[in-house]
Amino acid sequence: MSTITIIAAIANNNALGRDNDLIWHLPADLKRFKKVTSGHHILMGRNTFESIGKPLPNRTTVIITRNSDYKAEGCIVVDSIEKAIDVAKEDEQIFIIGGAQIYKQTIASNLVDQLDITKVHHAFDADVFFPEIDTAIWKEVSREGFVADDKNKYDYSFIRYKKV
Repeated sequence: MSTITIIAAIANNNALGRDNDLIWHLPADLKRFKKVTSGHHILMGRNTFESIGKPLPNRTTVIITRNSDYKAEGCIVVDSIEKAIDVAKEDEQIFIIGGAQIYKQTIASNLVDQLDITKVHHAFDADVFFPEIDTAIWKEVSREGFVADDKNKYDYSFIRYKKV
């Protein structure tokens, strides 16, 4: 049985991005994202895929879109979250990497087992936001905090939540 994990970097005000792009640059988060997701299926909406621009190496990219004509070389394209999960069902660890609509739908549909959150300790002007994490449903099971340095402009924490 697969574990389905949302992986996201969110700001103090739950900001995810602006104009279909990330607002901040945290190399430590990108390095961790690569390490954690390598070798696994990564599920994402079309806008998220287009902001990345290509399939990520050593991962199976599954794009969710209602556009039945959409094609992306080197990727699997499906029209629902459920089909994306079904395509990845042989993977013991499936990652949902965005965007905001996909996060909201998978949490609301009770499809997710854990949240792997990078909390950026700053508030940003954004146009897309992560849903509120309901602590009645999600229990924090681990946290690692880091202070800003010459490569990472903001303080941040890696936080894992599991469903209660």
